[in-house]
Amino acid sequence: MATDTRKVALGALLLIVSSALILGTGQISLNVPVYAAALAALGLAAGALLVGTSEDGRAV
Repeated sequence: MATDTRKVALGALLLIVSSALILGTGQISLNVPVYAAALAALGLAAGALLVGTSEDGRAV
């Protein structure tokens, strides 16, 4: 089974950046605009989708 390394790398990057935005701003008590939090949540979903579909065959 071949793994698409571009999908894994982009998915991991999206997951790290989105997690840092959501968790980091909560730790330092910044008021994040609603659209930024929504984009971070979409980034988490897209990152998980890219990592989950990076291999051949059925998606997880």
